[in-house]
Amino acid sequence: MLRSVGQAPVTGSGEDPRASALGNAVARLRRELAGHPGKFSDRGIAEDELAVLAGMAASGAIEVPRMRRSLLLIAGAIGSVSALVPALMQVRKAVDLFGGVPR
Repeated sequence: MLRSVGQAPVTGSGEDPRASALGNAVARLRRELAGHPGKFSDRGIAEDELAVLAGMAASGAIEVPRMRRSLLLIAGAIGSVSALVPALMQVRKAVDLFGGVPR
């Protein structure tokens, strides 16, 4: 199968695999955040931004600058909770699939 430069690969179902990876990563972090017993003041911010990312992944309407903003807010909100760092890094890697860090 040939594709143009810059065109995302598509799975047999017509879904962008990067969006699937983002959706899976966000779902994992949401589960882990929901199951984390600790209380921290910015949990609501993290949950709201994860909902934004989940919506983008589900709809396929990806806005890279908005994704990066959400990732920054999530990292700021839960970055100090070491138990959530592996799932947060998975979200970061999924966001990076849409383009490297802007210079």
